[in-house]
Amino acid sequence: MQDDLFGICPYVTAQKLLTGKWTLLILHHLSVKIMRFNELQRALPELTQATLTKQLRMMEENGLITRTVYNQIPPKVEYGLSELGIQFQPVLDALEVWGSQYINFLKEKIQEGINK
Repeated sequence: MQDDLFGICPYVTAQKLLTGKWTLLILHHLSVKIMRFNELQRALPELTQATLTKQLRMMEENGLITRTVYNQIPPKVEYGLSELGIQFQPVLDALEVWGSQYINFLKEKIQEGINK
């Protein structure tokens, strides 16, 4: 049923576009600067080469990132946010604020547990 709502319901559409464990982190890194494949791999060392390739292809197909191939030897390929990806920046910023608030919440819970 959810696939029927893709392109109709904004929540289902966003959820489908952001699937993948690494999508948000890749978007975050590319929001800071244009990166090459190896740079992304170094920034996300737990991510396998195959998974990074799959995620980048999916994100490019979905219009979130751009892939620029330079005609040179050795080959050079750079990834960056597309216009649609750039429009996602306020969402990334909001997620960072919310995530920081949640981290503080967790710290308070731990502190409460220590003080009991």
